[in-house]
Amino acid sequence: MSEWTSHKLADLIDIKHGFAFKGEYFGEDPDGPILVTPGNFAIGGGFKEGKPKSYTGPIPEGFTLSEGDLVVTMTDLSKAADTLGYAGVIPGGKKYLHNQRIGKVAILKPGLVEKGFLHYALRTDAYRSHVVGGATGTTVKHTSPTRIGQYALSLPPVTEQQAIAAVLRALDDKIAVNERIAATVNELAGALFQGCFERSPRLITDVASITMGQSPPGETYNEQGDGLPFYQGTRDFGMRYPRHRVWCTAVTRYAYENDVLVSVRAPVGEINVAAEECGIGRGVAAVRSVQYPHVLLHALSSNHSVWQPYEAEGTVFGSINKKQFSQLELSWPSEQSIDGLESQLKALDDRLRQATEESRTLATLRDTLLPQLMSGRLRVKYAEKIVEDHT
Repeated sequence: MSEWTSHKLADLIDIKHGFAFKGEYFGEDPDGPILVTPGNFAIGGGFKEGKPKSYTGPIPEGFTLSEGDLVVTMTDLSKAADTLGYAGVIPGGKKYLHNQRIGKVAILKPGLVEKGFLHYALRTDAYRSHVVGGATGTTVKHTSPTRIGQYALSLPPVTEQQAIAAVLRALDDKIAVNERIAATVNELAGALFQGCFERSPRLITDVASITMGQSPPGETYNEQGDGLPFYQGTRDFGMRYPRHRVWCTAVTRYAYENDVLVSVRAPVGEINVAAEECGIGRGVAAVRSVQYPHVLLHALSSNHSVWQPYEAEGTVFGSINKKQFSQLELSWPSEQSIDGLESQLKALDDRLRQATEESRTLATLRDTLLPQLMSGRLRVKYAEKIVEDHT
């Protein structure tokens, strides 16, 4: 630790604001160009692919991002400022645009700080506490380059920074591989369901049961693991399974393993699957088919248009109630094909779950090593051995 030195971020980096692209040119084309938004930042940091916001209008010079660019989010809509200030690295494969309220980080002293190390430094709890503690706004939280620049960062020599970043990146690379596997398997399962031609409209209540969520008193929630995992809305939804963040000791409405979790408040129709018994709040419904849970999942997720009429039902935000939910029609396989289809979908969904669970184990390990490596409490050679044992 004697070789570590402390520096204000303002002396190390510059943060450039993005451009206010015009809403009249926004779309949802996944092939882009894609506007980077706060939704592209994962809770805990790192870049994630979200619902694409594409752009078809003129693009000013200097506001196209490159693969490997380091960016931070300076706006957050959530009450807890879940992603405010966190960093992510722009991936390859698509054209990404530098949108407003996203900061692009330029390193002023490359001989003093390494970009990979900085990426992880801007994902630590200490940094997050600094940013959130100085955030402005009530409903929408904001930070600024000035506020970020006030953070004091401890730096080891650049060679050690590179080694620390390499250890953490090895875990992220494995997580990324698993995410690609999960996405591919999900596409295969969706194509398999769509390729089943023997289908006909069925009322959802003819093939499944619906449990609308209910929210217990706020004092029964906790983040220490007491009670059952609890999901209030899409905040914790992943590609297929929600992450554990909040638990509840007084659950009143339950979902069970393989139940389909559906968001009933904006955004209506977002879907996940319960990995175990859990509680559901008023923003979520649990839909259950004991015999055909995998067919049900893909029947619900194969046609998003069924949710569109409810995305503006509320006075401010979209919603769907139980009566409306019960009247939905699903495209349901015939009796002759459904057993075989359920078996095939289960095999694919099991592979997706395996990849997801492995990624979560690796993410937990990364988040455990991160503060120890960034503070110098854990030496790189010991961390490398831990990572080697898990990858």
